[in-house]
Amino acid sequence: MRFPIPPKLRLFCAALLAVWALSSGSVLAAGFFGMFGVKKASESLHRQDPPRISPRVLERVNPANAHVLVSLGKQRAYLLVGSEIAIDTPISSGKASGMTPTGSFRVQEKDEDHRSNLYGNFVDGKGRVVRAGVSARIDSAPSGTHFEGSPMYFFMRITEGVGMHVGILPGYPASHGCIRMPAEIAPMFYQRVKIGTSVEVAH
Repeated sequence: MRFPIPPKLRLFCAALLAVWALSSGSVLAAGFFGMFGVKKASESLHRQDPPRISPRVLERVNPANAHVLVSLGKQRAYLLVGSEIAIDTPISSGKASGMTPTGSFRVQEKDEDHRSNLYGNFVDGKGRVVRAGVSARIDSAPSGTHFEGSPMYFFMRITEGVGMHVGILPGYPASHGCIRMPAEIAPMFYQRVKIGTSVEVAH
C-alpha cells in the first residue's frame, strides 16, 4: 500500500538531498542541480565581456577632447573622442531603476582617494568593522563606533549623489546609484577627463 508524501515533506527531503550533494563534492552537486533543473547562483550571473581598449584611439584622447557615454541597458561605459571608442568597459550601476539617473551631465569633481559620505561601515576605535554596508542616512551607529565611508577610488562625480569610480562588478546592476568600474579601467578614465567633461547616461 502506498502512502502519499505530503508536499512539505517532499520539499524537506529535496533540501536535505541538496545539502548532501553540495557537501559531497562538485560532481554530485552538479548532478543534483542538473537533475532538478536548478541553476547555481554563479551560473545565473551575466558574464560581462572584459574591457576593450583601442590603443590607436586612446593615444589621442585627452581632457580637452574626451567624453563619456554610459549605457545602463548594456552595463557598459565608453570613453570616446568624437565618435571613436577608446575604451569599452563593463560597469555596475544602480540596483534599482532610477538610482542611476539618465541624461546629460558633466564631471563636477575629481578625487583620487574619495570616500562616500553616505555608505560605508560602522567601525570601533581600533578600526574594526562592527556593522558593514550601512547608510549614514538611515542607520544608527552602535555605542563606541563611528561611520567610515566606503572607498571610491578615482571618483568622478556627475551629480550630487552619483559618480564613476572603482568598485565591485558582480555582473549585474548592484550599486546605490554610482557607476562602478574595474580597478584597472577607472584610472584610465580619470586621467583623461576634467571638470566639465560631458557624460551621457542612457537607458
